[in-house]
Amino acid sequence: MTAQNNKIKFPIWQYLNQPLFSRDSKLELNPRRFAHGWRIQLLKRCWTKECDAKGPQQY
Repeated sequence: MTAQNNKIKFPIWQYLNQPLFSRDSKLELNPRRFAHGWRIQLLKRCWTKECDAKGPQQY
């Protein structure tokens, strides 16, 4: 698998479905800034996700 296949593409659906009048999240109209913030949030979600490593033990 090459690096080109692993690249995260622009989150178009999340960009188009931003809440307009929300106090919790800010509307971001700049696509590059939105993608940057979205990738940071994705990294935070992946970092906090628990991994189930209780599979069969190999010695």
